[in-house]
Amino acid sequence: MLALTSTDYDAIWLSIKVAAAAMAVSLPFGVAFAYLLTFRHFKGKVLLEVMVNLPLTLPPVVIGYLLLLLLGKNGWLGSLLDAAGIRLIFTWKAAVIASACVGFPLLVRSIRIGMESIDMQLIQASRTLGAPWHDTLVTVILPLSLHGIVAGSSLMFARSLGEFGATIIVAGNIPGVTQTIPLAIYDYASSPTSETLALSLCAVSIAISVVVLFCHEVFGKKLARRR
Repeated sequence: MLALTSTDYDAIWLSIKVAAAAMAVSLPFGVAFAYLLTFRHFKGKVLLEVMVNLPLTLPPVVIGYLLLLLLGKNGWLGSLLDAAGIRLIFTWKAAVIASACVGFPLLVRSIRIGMESIDMQLIQASRTLGAPWHDTLVTVILPLSLHGIVAGSSLMFARSLGEFGATIIVAGNIPGVTQTIPLAIYDYASSPTSETLALSLCAVSIAISVVVLFCHEVFGKKLARRR
């Protein structure tokens, strides 16, 4: 039997909202970076690959601290946003940015794998027939790499649901405002009398992850049969 409070329901809803927003915001950039890294040759490509994959090796707390320096009131970007009346730090939008940064390498890698699996002769045939690169991208590359796009989106959503280190640095742990499921579990785990509440949120987190992975497998197999 789950024992959830109204604050827990807020944390569940906020986690889903942050994960969905991070995935939606990152997807166009993920496709663009995967396309560049797969089909384009240019100076500095290795450096770009390193920068894209860097969040995989950095501790999330480091990413969160760097974002805090960048987006804080005295940061380079934060001061510009503050002058425009936009505040990101310690809001749920900061949690979206933190989740997007941490999960972005997984998104790009999956989409890139999908693009690399395309038969290059199909792309060359499209270009030979006079299609511009953007037409080839929309009519050939994106449909044939849809499996990688779905896989990357699923992984990024699941990763964003579990994001903790970067989120707590830039968004804080404010119940009902920026507190996601991992942050609420962290609070409960700090109290010896909140074990049941912590386990309930763990069960919800596992259930959501199972649903995401199940949908990923079902859509993945359907797309594989269509190829």
